[in-house]
Amino acid sequence: MTQELNEQLAYLLQEAKKVEMSPEEIAEQRMSFAFGNSAFENPDITKEIVASEARKLAF
Repeated sequence: MTQELNEQLAYLLQEAKKVEMSPEEIAEQRMSFAFGNSAFENPDITKEIVASEARKLAF
């Protein structure tokens, strides 16, 4: 990696630290993570299944 790319990456990482996600964005990110990891191991898992289970866990 070049020095310029290192500097750009460092800048982007600093900027990313400033981002505050809303509770809705956090929930969406969690569901995306769960789907990605679950579907990788079990192709029968759908986004709808993950969303349904997430709603159950929220209550």
